[in-house]
Order: sequence, then structure tokens, then C-alpha cells
Amino acid sequence: MQSPLWALLPLRAFLGGTLVYAGLSKLFDTHYLDDTAPLGVHAQMLDAAETSPIGPLVSLAADHSIVTGLTIAFGEIAVGLGALLGLFTRLAALGGVLLSVSFFLTVSWTTRPYYYGADIVFAFAWTPLLMMGDAGVLSLTAWLRARVRHKLGLPMRSTPDEGVVVQDDVERRTVLRGGLIAAATTAVGVAAGSALALARRPVVSPRDSASPGAGSGPVIAATADIAVGSSKSFTAPNGAPAYLLRPAPDTFLAVNATCTHQGCPISYVGPGFRCPCHGSTFDENGQVTGGPARAPLIEIPVKVIDGQVTII
Repeated sequence: MQSPLWALLPLRAFLGGTLVYAGLSKLFDTHYLDDTAPLGVHAQMLDAAETSPIGPLVSLAADHSIVTGLTIAFGEIAVGLGALLGLFTRLAALGGVLLSVSFFLTVSWTTRPYYYGADIVFAFAWTPLLMMGDAGVLSLTAWLRARVRHKLGLPMRSTPDEGVVVQDDVERRTVLRGGLIAAATTAVGVAAGSALALARRPVVSPRDSASPGAGSGPVIAATADIAVGSSKSFTAPNGAPAYLLRPAPDTFLAVNATCTHQGCPISYVGPGFRCPCHGSTFDENGQVTGGPARAPLIEIPVKVIDGQVTII
């Protein structure tokens, strides 16, 4: 009969995979470490500090946004890999709880009702792994422990007459080997990831790159194809999702379809927008109508040329 602790594997896979994805997505985001970008970690921390119960601490971290941003990204990757591989699983789960609680106290603090925010759910989702660990199921720590016992000429499982000294020696060797693996992986990952994240920082912000003086860009749509009160999705020159709206017969408005709170893609629900991640809402002009977002959507300048709506 299989151990009931196998039931923890789906939770480990989901939490570990999600944290690894979250960390990597930050490192690959060209605007994450850009202090001038409205969706960068610096702007997000300053925004969160205004309403967070730990606002002064968040403001202090914002003064060192690159270090803080990289710490968050690598922390998420380390916690995720620990859960996925079963390496120091309880320690990884503790890190997951701390990350989730810190996000809840900052970016999700103003989400109403509270259960719309995912961070508090993640904090409690980590608690089974914090209390029970991986129980040796598909665990790198368990494999290392077995290798140590084999090298010492001991049976694969401890016995009552084995003695505390022997068991302590096995655990010490296991922790040492696991620590060496974690340290080597961390050193390589931090060096490569930091270089990647810093190299991908843009020279100019999204608002600067879309300024009117940058010249005419691609055509979004023909004016006849956009009815008054309707919208059309398109991709901005910087690769971001965007919407073109026609609130009045002679008015066309384009906005970046990225929530200014945490960078989630927003949806047009007519006559405004809604963020599915934390519930922020925006009107048809991109202005905030409901938190936790505090900054309006980034406008993409457009003009009509010969019946075509064109980015400028």
C-alpha cells in the first residue's frame, strides 16, 4: 500500500513549479529592474509602501530595488527547486511561507475581499510541507541519505539499535552534501541570472519608447473596423499586450493591457478593464476605479492617418 504522503506530491509540484516560474519570469522581464518603469519592482514597492502595514520597511527596500528584486527572484527559484526536488523541503516551505506573507502584507494588502488575493492562500498552502516535509517521497535529501548510509556500510533504513551517534553522523553528512549541492547551484544560478536580468534592463522606459517624437509606428486597425464603444486587442511595439478603444466617434485611445499593480494582463470587460489577479479595475480611459492598483494604465499614443489608426 502506498504511503498517504504521496498525496503531497501534487502540492509540491504546483507550489514548486509556480515559484520557479515566478522567479524566472522576473529575471526574463526586461522592465523588472528598471527603476523608471511603472511595472518595475522599484515602482511596485513604492506603490505598495503607501498602504502596506510595513510601509517603512518596504520604502527602505525600494531604495535598494535591484538587490531586493534579485533577492525576491532568486528566493522564489530556490524555494521552488527545494520543493520540487525534495531538498531541505521544510526549509523551502518556510521560505515559501515567508515570501507569501510578505507579498500579502504588501501587494495584496488592499485587495478586497481578502480571499481574492492569492498570496494568503499560498501562505497556508505551504503549511503541510512545512509540518511534514517530503517524507522521503521522490526526495533528493532521502537519496543523499541513502547514499551516505550505503557508503558507511549501514542498512538503507535506520534501526532501533543503531545508536544516536551513528544517526547524527548520517544526518550531518547528508546535510553537508545537500548544502554543497545547494551552494553550487546557487552560485551558478545567481551569477547567470543576475547577468541576464541586468543585461535585459532597457535603456529607456516603455513610456519613453512610445513617445510621440519616436515617429509613426505600425497600423493597428482601420477606423471603420472599430465601432464606437468597442475595443480591439493588439500587440504594442515593445511586445506588450494592448487594447485600442473608441469611446467616441472622433476619439481613439490605446492602452497597455498590463495592470500597473503587479503586471498581470488585464481584460476588457466594457466599458473598462479588470485585472484577474488582484481585482483592480480601470475605466475606459485607463484610470483606476478600484484597487489595489494606484497608477493608471500606460497610454500608447495613436493618431488617425488616412482612415488608419496608427501608433506614433
